[in-house]
Amino acid sequence: MAKSRLFRSTMIVSSMTMLSRILGLLRDMVLMSVFGAGGLMDAFLVAFKIPNFLRRLFAEGAFSQAFVPVLTEYKEKRSFNEVQLLIARTSGVLSLILLVLTVVVIILAPQVITLFAPGFIGDAQKFDTAADLLRLTFPYLLFISMTAFFGSILQSYGRFAAPAFAPVLLNLAMIGGTLILAPMMDTPIMALGYAVAVSGILQLVIQLPQLWQQKLLVAPSINFHDDGVKKILKLMLPAIFGVSVTQINLLLSTVFASLMMAGSVSWMYAAERLSELPLGLIGVAIGTVILPSLSASRAKADQETFVKTLDWAARLIILVGLPASLAMFVLSNVLMDALFVRGEFDANDALMSGVALKALSGGILGFMLIKIFAPAFFADQDTKTPVKVGIISVFANMLFSVLFIGIFYLARLPLHGGLALATTAASFVNAALLYFILHQRGIYRFGKPWRKRFAQFIIASTVMVIALYLLLPFYPAQQTQWYKLLWLLIICLAGAAVYGVALLATGFRPSQLRHH
Repeated sequence: MAKSRLFRSTMIVSSMTMLSRILGLLRDMVLMSVFGAGGLMDAFLVAFKIPNFLRRLFAEGAFSQAFVPVLTEYKEKRSFNEVQLLIARTSGVLSLILLVLTVVVIILAPQVITLFAPGFIGDAQKFDTAADLLRLTFPYLLFISMTAFFGSILQSYGRFAAPAFAPVLLNLAMIGGTLILAPMMDTPIMALGYAVAVSGILQLVIQLPQLWQQKLLVAPSINFHDDGVKKILKLMLPAIFGVSVTQINLLLSTVFASLMMAGSVSWMYAAERLSELPLGLIGVAIGTVILPSLSASRAKADQETFVKTLDWAARLIILVGLPASLAMFVLSNVLMDALFVRGEFDANDALMSGVALKALSGGILGFMLIKIFAPAFFADQDTKTPVKVGIISVFANMLFSVLFIGIFYLARLPLHGGLALATTAASFVNAALLYFILHQRGIYRFGKPWRKRFAQFIIASTVMVIALYLLLPFYPAQQTQWYKLLWLLIICLAGAAVYGVALLATGFRPSQLRHH
């Protein structure tokens, strides 16, 4: 029963995430069409990326990975009243920290923009607009972090639908802001700042009814001396560099991109959004679902279930991540052309974004593996190991950035492509080191059955790539956008079908995906 619930929970999170990602893709198509790449769009993307980066770092990354194991331990070993007290004190401390941080950033907005986008300094309009937008978007961090906090509680109690649906509201708010509010404003791009702030409130509110039903909606209280709070903070501080290291690397890429030609930030953003599509659908969904299960296995000292859960997650990740990575590489230019070329986003923007997507596509599998290997450590309340690996990965990203930018410069290729390739390389460094340590400690390793699985996945993916290359010449590059989208859908579905048939031909069966 528990195993079927795990799979059902994954499907719930994945389906809600799919809806969010589809709307997110529609949102980006609308944004690029109305505002184009470069100029003030770069300013918004930087202003939005800063709180969004911190959200992933603190709320979805370090905080949830530190909070869920402690909450699970309280559920297993303590009374319900003690669980409520932990929630009250943790929410009080978290909201106080976030409130102080929000006020400081609003006051120091120009200095923060200087830190994260030094290339904007020479363009007064872009710099000032970015600072104004940051003041509007940064309160989003407070609301969305509390949303993630409440979502972690609901997920620990097996309630995944509301937390997974919440991001849909961000996409709807930004689409509404672009199409309805922007035309009414003197500086249309500012509408996006208001939309982001409102969406944070909406995502928080949608969690409250289920919390109330579970009797977990308790008034916050501030107590830094509570044992549970101290334990969470102790786990959280080093975890900041753990599971969220991918976001740090992507942010470093934004800093470098701000120093390059106008449009580089937007091109990188468009590529990142598409590369995150399979990551969000499967990687984030599985990572979200397995953490409470892994934490419960650790609390019960059930090593067998712990390993089986991790192995099941790895099977799903590689089943989807490997072909997704290869397909994204093959279809990068077609994806950008079909999805984004309209309005202010022209063919050159699509070409430049395609360069970044090609380089980022290779890292999709690496990003996904991090999502399951890191929780294996956090479930054991070990945050030191991922932080060490994270620091190594950040430095690797810096070195790779310098190396690949130099190579791309000498080869006369767009420099932002070198940045994207550095992010990909750093993700594999991170994933490989996490796995090596799990293997070395005897916690988890790819056993003998994986030899056959790897062969099956590689053969099926190779057949799919050949099929995609054979289908590409049929793409109608000179037709209308809707006709292009139709053909893109046909090519993607055909590629998926070929992959599935090839996988079955190698002897792989759906039963191998069961959580045994």
